[in-house]
Amino acid sequence: MARAVSFREYVREILNNARYQPCEDGAGFVAVVDALPGCMTQGGTFEDTRELLIDAIETWVLSALKDGEALPVVNGCGLAIAEPEKEPEAAYG
Repeated sequence: MARAVSFREYVREILNNARYQPCEDGAGFVAVVDALPGCMTQGGTFEDTRELLIDAIETWVLSALKDGEALPVVNGCGLAIAEPEKEPEAAYG
């Protein structure tokens, strides 16, 4: 059973599993998140790449939520998702 965590903690868990590799031409780094298909980025320095990857992860997760896709459990953590409160029905009469 996955432990429900906040958005921030979920992104942090995903970030902890990212792979960083030097670019083939030696200029900068590429970061890939295997848990999120297609989630990757590239930056000039390791720090830039990590910051860009945070944005890429957040965008990927929000897009998946918008599309109703299931999010992966990462390191035993799943994103805590609260159902929106329903509007009380107006009493007529």
